[in-house]
Amino acid sequence: MITSERVRVIDPENEQLGILDIADALAKAEEFGLDLVEVAGTADPPVCRIMDFGQFKYQKSKRQHEAKKNQKVIHLKEIKLRPKTEEHDFRFKLKHALNFLDNGDKVKVSVFFRGREMAHQELGRRLLDKFGEEAAEKATIENPPRMEGRTMTMILAPQKK
Repeated sequence: MITSERVRVIDPENEQLGILDIADALAKAEEFGLDLVEVAGTADPPVCRIMDFGQFKYQKSKRQHEAKKNQKVIHLKEIKLRPKTEEHDFRFKLKHALNFLDNGDKVKVSVFFRGREMAHQELGRRLLDKFGEEAAEKATIENPPRMEGRTMTMILAPQKK
C-alpha cells in the first residue's frame, strides 16, 4: 500500500517518468497493464516501479530457492563419555566422531561426572585431550575442554580442505 501523495515513477523499460501524483502514477501503470510497486519507501519522494508484481514475486522466490540449494548446513553432533569409559568404547565413539567430521559436521565431546567423580576431573580432561589427539588429522579443536557444571565439554570442527 503506497501512502505517499507524490512518488517518483520508473516505467517497465527502466526510464524515469519523474515525480507524479499517486493517481497519475496509478493511471500510467493501468496504461501499461501492470502494477505500481513501491521499491524504495524511505526515499524522498518514495520510488515506485511499474512492473508485473506476480512475476517479480516468482523471480524472487526462485532466487531464494537457488541460494538455499547452494548453502551447506553444519550440524553439531554430540558424543557422550564418562571418566571411566573403557578403551573399546572410546574407540567406537571416536570412530563415530570421525564419521561426523567427514560429513562436515561439528562434534561436541562431553564427559559427564557423577558423585565422587567430580573429585577427579583430571580423568575427564585426559580423556578429552586423548580424543583431540586421536582426531587431530581430521579435526581442529574449536573450543578446548572446559567445565560447565558437572560436564566437561570440547568442540571439534572439521579441518578446512
